Amino acid sequence: MEPNQVNCKVDCVNGCILGDRCPNLEYKAQAAQFIAKTSLDDMLAIAEEALRKKMTQPTQWVFPDDGIKPGE
Repeated sequence: MEPNQVNCKVDCVNGCILGDRCPNLEYKAQAAQFIAKTSLDDMLAIAEEALRKKMTQPTQWVFPDDGIKPGE
């Protein structure tokens, strides 16, 4: 399988299927380095801060596209 034919988000859920041919190896190394250098307590603090920011943002309403264009 060619790297440009793989949807990593779907196909690699249980691990990379391309191995050394993966176009995202740079990100894998960055993630491994982050995990190795960051304590679990620090990761939890980062996650809590991200959640706090998300919860304090104003609500964004999303309306389904019903085919009606504005002004009609």
